[in-house]
Amino acid sequence: MRSIIIGMLAETPVHPGAGRSTGFVDLPVARESITEYPVIVGSSLKGALKDRARDKWPGKRSENGEEAAQSEEVERAFGKQDGAGDLIVSDARLLLLPVRSLTGHYKWATCPNILERLSRDIHRSGFEKKLKIPKTDKKPENGTVLGEGSGKIFLEEREFKIVETADKSVIEAIDQLMPNRASAERLARQLIVLSDDDFKWFASYGLPISARNVLDENTKTSKNLWYEETLAQDSLFYNLLMERGNGSIDLVKILVDERPYLQVGGNETVGQGWFALRLVGE
Repeated sequence: MRSIIIGMLAETPVHPGAGRSTGFVDLPVARESITEYPVIVGSSLKGALKDRARDKWPGKRSENGEEAAQSEEVERAFGKQDGAGDLIVSDARLLLLPVRSLTGHYKWATCPNILERLSRDIHRSGFEKKLKIPKTDKKPENGTVLGEGSGKIFLEEREFKIVETADKSVIEAIDQLMPNRASAERLARQLIVLSDDDFKWFASYGLPISARNVLDENTKTSKNLWYEETLAQDSLFYNLLMERGNGSIDLVKILVDERPYLQVGGNETVGQGWFALRLVGE
């Protein structure tokens, strides 16, 4: 089964919503049920790719201008309205989480569990001989980090100790998924590897939360105030694409080569949801 991996770097805040919540945050982001890591579900990605494909290969139009039938390319990759296509789109998994630092520029945080999953996904896609595999022999304890420098570092309001640098293979494995070369050049300086427990805390409580409001047109008083969680700009995700037939991945490559960006999630009309893309594996 043919496959590719897509690196996805957030260029704007992103809101992959999970519906309304009864907690403090009215509109949280979607999360994995066990790890609580933010996730972008495959159906959302597939829908965004399909929209791009329909713009590129429009179908036949009826007299009133509505699409009467999908194009052959769209139907082959994404299926008919009531059926599945050849393209298999996985969930996009978190790889790097931007974390605010009181002792310098923000850091890109990851953890051994995240890196282990990346290694397994590279093997699952059949690219273990083509792509760099991160080594997870170094595992920081709670309260410590692997990263450049020495001494103490403050992330949000928490204090950590830098014990040693991250393995070179970790930087190389992440670098190959970075769509933006200028950002990749900062990777070695800004990368930190947290313990799994510490990383889960930042993934659960360290995402930006903003207040949004609807004002009455005449009185300018608040009609509806709500709090919304987003993924920060420069969050790095990756996902796997596989095809059951022939040619569906080639269609995606055409779309990405033409314009290596994709808008995913909610709040499209206020400029959120943009990812830069990089295809790797072939």
